[in-house]
Amino acid sequence: DPLPPPLPKKQLQRAESLPEQGPSRHWQGDPTPWAASTLSSIPLPHPPHEEGAPSSIPPRDRPSWGPKRPLTKSQSLGEPVARSSPSPSPAEVTFGTADGELGWLLESPAGVCGVVLGCQAATLARLSARIQEKLLGSEERQRLLEAELAGKGWAAFSVLEREPCCQSGDAWYFPVGFAFEQSQLVFAAKVPKPGCASLGVQSSFGAHCSIQRLIGRFTDRLPWELVFPESPEEQSQPPSREEPAHLPTCPVLQVFISPEVPYQTLAGFVKGTHGLHRTSPGHYERLACLLLLQVCMGLEHLRVQNMGQGDLCPENLLLVQCPCPPQSQQGKEASLGLSLPRLLISSFFKVKDKQRPCSTSQEQDWTKGLAAPPTLVADELNVGMLIYQILHVDISLENTLGFRSNRLPEIPSLSIYSTGLKRLATLLLHTDPCKRVSIEQARSILQVLLWGPRQELFARSKKSLTLLRNWVEVKRALLLLKFAENLAGAAGSPGLEEWLCCQYFKEVTEDTLYQVTQALYT
Repeated sequence: DPLPPPLPKKQLQRAESLPEQGPSRHWQGDPTPWAASTLSSIPLPHPPHEEGAPSSIPPRDRPSWGPKRPLTKSQSLGEPVARSSPSPSPAEVTFGTADGELGWLLESPAGVCGVVLGCQAATLARLSARIQEKLLGSEERQRLLEAELAGKGWAAFSVLEREPCCQSGDAWYFPVGFAFEQSQLVFAAKVPKPGCASLGVQSSFGAHCSIQRLIGRFTDRLPWELVFPESPEEQSQPPSREEPAHLPTCPVLQVFISPEVPYQTLAGFVKGTHGLHRTSPGHYERLACLLLLQVCMGLEHLRVQNMGQGDLCPENLLLVQCPCPPQSQQGKEASLGLSLPRLLISSFFKVKDKQRPCSTSQEQDWTKGLAAPPTLVADELNVGMLIYQILHVDISLENTLGFRSNRLPEIPSLSIYSTGLKRLATLLLHTDPCKRVSIEQARSILQVLLWGPRQELFARSKKSLTLLRNWVEVKRALLLLKFAENLAGAAGSPGLEEWLCCQYFKEVTEDTLYQVTQALYT
């Protein structure tokens, strides 16, 4: 028979399809994908030849894959390389990623740029998650604590201080000790004031850095040694003949356990910082922006769950000391009394489900003087009021939004943050509800005030989406370099402010910045 037998052709097809027998995970991103599954079973006299490297094999004797790109599983089926050997995503690339896998990503400048930018975004997200776990603790540990505290009463806790460490508008807080896993943990026992006991909705809010967590509750008779001071309303009355001390007959009350122990309310902080605001306005007003940012982020978290906060006032905003501020802050800011605390929204007894605390029609009637001020006020108005209160400017919401006044009080220009805060207050307290900025927009404005872009960026270049995109990409790279330098030095581990900064740069887009800078700088 002049025709050759078809056996060699069939053997060639089988040889090319041999790699298909290996697991798919051995192929992804490997520059020599066949090696993982065949190197141990098929003897190869020579290693695969890399492009540009010398070889002792004559060209005519080289295997067919020598001068070409290595065969892959999909190539044996006649499919393109890109689909057969998908390169790792930027989120998966690390310093230890094999060069063979990186090779697929380095074929063009655009590809390299995409890898770098993707790695930066993924690294910021991971860094933010780690700092958050450091601030809040792991979810697994919180579940263990909740299970351990179930069914416990006052007998399981040791009262560390007879007097409350903090008194908010709706509760007293006592530091208590609890033995857990051969260690003594310190919690806050929250004792609600009369008429403020419906706090059960907090357990469904989920963990958030600006929302008070409750990990236990019980109903029990209060220990006799607890001392309850006068409330602020009672303190304004003439003093009685006897100092208030223990509650009579030690009543049975519902008590809540929180892992965060507050040391002060925002109202107390504002009252004690008048002199600090005058002597260090730049540091103080930056701190004001960071506190307001935490308020907005907490309100956003509540709105995602169709909840609202109706009693947002300085008396119900708690301040909690962070575990350990970075050493860079311990010298300068701590000496000024400006160490950034965590701010917690703690009062939810007026919360409304799937409904804004104040309807638009109520607000419009109020601004026209047709109705008395409602009990519950929209979050935007509350945050606008907080700006004035933190900056020590007297303001009355009724006079500001009522028919008797059309102008907001003047905020003195003491630092680079003053003008921006005044602009934000104006946008939040606009008499027309349709023209007010939302809480989400207020949060973005505060982030721009803190970390840019500042107005001088547009002095030399016309504002455009390209300019803002480039700004974000450069700032992300510089932020990661800053973290690396601090880690190598003595700056300590990142804390709350670094977490807030990470949250900003991992989520911000050029479109958001364009809108925010338009509202802020025009």
